[in-house]
Amino acid sequence: MTLHLFNSLTRQLEPFAPADPARTTMYLCGPTVYNFAHIGNARGPVVFDVLADVLRRRFGALAYARNVTDVDDKINAAAREAGVPIATITDRFAAIYRQDMGALGVKRPDLEPEATRHIPQIIAMIERLIASGHAYAAEDHVLFSVASYEGYGKLSRRDLDEMIAGARVDVAPYKRDPCDFVLWKPSTDDLPGWESPWGRGRPGWHIECSAMAEAHLGETIDIHAGGIDLQFPHHENEIAQSECAHGGKPFARFWLHNGMLNFAGSKMSKSLGNIEKVHDLLRVHPPEALRYALLSAHYRQPLEWSEGLIEQSVRTLDRLYGTLRDLVAAGDLEPAQGEAEIPPGIEAALDDDLNTPQALAELARIAGEARKAQSPEEKARYRDQLLGAGRALGLLQQAPADWFGRGSDEGDDARIQSLVDERNTAKQSRDFARADAIRKQLAEEGVVLEDTAAGVRWRRG
Repeated sequence: MTLHLFNSLTRQLEPFAPADPARTTMYLCGPTVYNFAHIGNARGPVVFDVLADVLRRRFGALAYARNVTDVDDKINAAAREAGVPIATITDRFAAIYRQDMGALGVKRPDLEPEATRHIPQIIAMIERLIASGHAYAAEDHVLFSVASYEGYGKLSRRDLDEMIAGARVDVAPYKRDPCDFVLWKPSTDDLPGWESPWGRGRPGWHIECSAMAEAHLGETIDIHAGGIDLQFPHHENEIAQSECAHGGKPFARFWLHNGMLNFAGSKMSKSLGNIEKVHDLLRVHPPEALRYALLSAHYRQPLEWSEGLIEQSVRTLDRLYGTLRDLVAAGDLEPAQGEAEIPPGIEAALDDDLNTPQALAELARIAGEARKAQSPEEKARYRDQLLGAGRALGLLQQAPADWFGRGSDEGDDARIQSLVDERNTAKQSRDFARADAIRKQLAEEGVVLEDTAAGVRWRRG
């Protein structure tokens, strides 16, 4: 089997193999840790967690880096508002981020470089860019000269002349060109800063990723991944500064971009305020259902996020875990030993540009066949196929009893009550199909509804 990935740089589906057969390298733009991550921020980590596993199965050793941006103007503002050092903010939200991603089944990457621990590497890269004529110092700033790099715009396919024409009128006076971007900027006494040849200051956002990728993965990496919203200007600027610092060597051979989550018809973003925090969602929904929902659309396509999507994911997992439970209900199957083999149909779907919707459809097909199994041997075979298919996607890795017993905490009590309330509303609106579907879902979870004079009450059976 050959892994094919859509390369944003060439706009083509291409067969992938690492440049060094002994070491595959991948870099994912990680969080800026000043607040809680929203569910849109989790799509990339979940999707590329699946890809990381594929790469390990195909090629062996993988160096997978996901950075932490821990110096940024938004972090500075949050620290100033709280009256604490920036490390108090960044340490807190980095820990919460790791906890939330872990709850979604996202494994820790091999490397988690932090920007503040790479200031010497950042300064050294800026010095090389100045020496080679690709950057210049002006009024305590250092800026990258976009005009010095003829390949600028090749990732986003933006024309430089159009970018200059569209630049803001009030361009900073120290810029030679409206499109030039900051590599280093001065810090006042009340802001975090480091000594440099250009005075006390701090790095720009783009140079951080280039320096960290170079430090841990080398001058040319196999895969650079991130959200499509980062393609311009962040990824475009990374390419420019990295390739100029490395004498023209390619920065990344493959660029992978995940699509955005939409919420109520608009892109989910903090700036628009239409976000759902992962931390909050985890309190009221099974984490595995959130992961399933994030994998339900192809990673390059937009995904419409809604309560309905989460509920559908819960119902689907109910059926899948119910199938697993039924396969061993008779007690005539030994527990699976070790890691179950991943079925060829699942591998084929993931080899096709990480086609998780097709992989989920194959998982459903296997479950459908499993429900027809009669003999202990058939049941054992389908159980292992289900477990192997789930392993490839980060699903079905808990015992069915644990999945169906998840309602023992207060967060799930709230989720169940919200479903009961929704069912009441559906009945009042004469949407009996929806009311029946909710009753069935709750029954599958072992929740019994009781009609009383005071209204509908529920209890766990």
